[in-house]
Amino acid sequence: MTEALYYVNNTIENNWSRNVLTHQIESGLYHREGKAITNFTDTLPAPQSDLAQQLIKDPYTFDFLTLTHDYNERELEKALIDHITKFLLELGTGFAFVGRQKVLQVGERDFFLDLLFYHTKLHCYVVIELKTGEFEPEYAGKLNFYLKAVDEQLRGDRDEPTIGILLCKSRDRVVVEYALSDIGKPMGVSEYQLTRALPDNLKPSLPSIEELEAQLGEPES
Repeated sequence: MTEALYYVNNTIENNWSRNVLTHQIESGLYHREGKAITNFTDTLPAPQSDLAQQLIKDPYTFDFLTLTHDYNERELEKALIDHITKFLLELGTGFAFVGRQKVLQVGERDFFLDLLFYHTKLHCYVVIELKTGEFEPEYAGKLNFYLKAVDEQLRGDRDEPTIGILLCKSRDRVVVEYALSDIGKPMGVSEYQLTRALPDNLKPSLPSIEELEAQLGEPES
């Protein structure tokens, strides 16, 4: 019942179509939302930290992409932008695309952000970095540097602190927790999947579209 109410409430709040609702159920959104490893409680004030946590999934599903077995990060980035509508749907409500390979000059060097977004609910910039392999601790340090640069050069007086999301093909939870423990900027680490594989034990618990539509059509008591 809790899972069904989750989809009902989100359908009403986000005005999902039947196709979008079907996609969210089949991708197991209920079990992925808010599951990323983050340092938000240490780097963001409440309730900003709670809202940020709920907006980041783990894993992300990019089953709309068709890539060769040995794809690189630039190819993944281009494919996501080529399918920006589906990518934004997977990211969730509130993400607005700002740019790809956004250049920031620090000192005499240029640095390039993979993907830059602005979140309309969090009122902050979101930097997304893509990695095609396993998470490495040095990735967090580099993203921390990027977030500092965005805060200094792009963030306005009314913007909240910039958030970073590292999307990796795989990650060791303990290694990620160690890496984020001393990072000063808010960031999260999530895995991504190119094919959707919902665990078999979760499939029987999924509410059907017909059940959800019946609840959506019920008048308020």
